[in-house]
Amino acid sequence: MDDVLELHRKAAGHFGARVLDVGADQWHLPTPCADWDVHALVNHLVYENRWAVDLVAGKTVADVGDRYEGDLLGEDPVSAWHESLASARDALDEPGVLDRTVHLSYGDEPAGEYLTQLVTDLAIHGWDLSRAIGADETIDPLLVGFVWQAWKDREEMIRGSGMFGEHIEVPPDADPQTKLLALMGRRA
Repeated sequence: MDDVLELHRKAAGHFGARVLDVGADQWHLPTPCADWDVHALVNHLVYENRWAVDLVAGKTVADVGDRYEGDLLGEDPVSAWHESLASARDALDEPGVLDRTVHLSYGDEPAGEYLTQLVTDLAIHGWDLSRAIGADETIDPLLVGFVWQAWKDREEMIRGSGMFGEHIEVPPDADPQTKLLALMGRRA
């Protein structure tokens, strides 16, 4: 399970590279997430980074409250992304982090499961961001394989989260990334 930490680094690195690619005139472009433009999508991942610090420290949703609601990007979205990721990485790099329990809104989970969810969001939303700004949409094959294995048998949980669209049918011989995106409600 230690590799989930490395996969988080990889997924966050890819997402961060895409944040650097966002042009000044692209922050309000639509994304495959119907309710989010580029700004809102990046804000969501900054929000997750901020939450990660508190959640791996053992805080509950009630402890954190609404302190991360609203616009977390301010006047400098790129710096906001980097600062939030640095804080999250510091928290995730603490010794024994994977032995912890994280108190999520729906119940307690091992930290490894929580990290799997973070990797998933970074990988899929990295694709969303790439699509929105017209960048290379390739997801690292290691991330595709990991996220696919994590979720292929838990589609009900994906749908119940409200975070991903309905499953899209693709041919059985579709490539792994296309299958993963379809599982997450995206058309490649």
